[in-house]
Amino acid sequence: MPAEPAYPDTPEGDLDKLADEKGWVVDDLYPAASDFVADICESLPVSAVDGASRPQWLAESGNMDDDGKAVLQAGIPKLCPKWEPVLKQAVSGRYDRWFGDGTYVVSSKAPTAAEAEEGVETIPPGTYRAKGRMQDCYWERTSKGGDIIANNLATSAQSITVTIAASDGQFTSERCAVWKPVH
Repeated sequence: MPAEPAYPDTPEGDLDKLADEKGWVVDDLYPAASDFVADICESLPVSAVDGASRPQWLAESGNMDDDGKAVLQAGIPKLCPKWEPVLKQAVSGRYDRWFGDGTYVVSSKAPTAAEAEEGVETIPPGTYRAKGRMQDCYWERTSKGGDIIANNLATSAQSITVTIAASDGQFTSERCAVWKPVH
């Protein structure tokens, strides 16, 4: 009969014991649930660098798939409680979405599974601002038929604001800073 695993009397040990009791499985990359949560705790401070808000990064990174969500909900309060608000926003789905360079279909709905598989990304209508040192920032709003509604090439800018209408078809951004919703 195999020996019961020994869990240290630490928050990590408590989490690993809970994960084993519940049968939670995380990525094979991690030997234990606490290692997975520790990696997320270390990644959250720098996760917004690629054009996503922290809750957006957490929700859309695949880390909350399968048992990951349960492990993070049990582990973040124990291992990095300062990130609990980010986790709550990611779980609820109510968080600001930020947008980097690319072409987005204007829609208040997330892409369908088939669209997502094709690489379709959406941006909800609204007002967005890009801030930072931008050179040769080009943005464009087009109709559903592809006609240009409005566009601009800013050779040098520190802040650009664009309002995307619900009737727009697409929004394209090249060499701009991250677009964040204006509240």
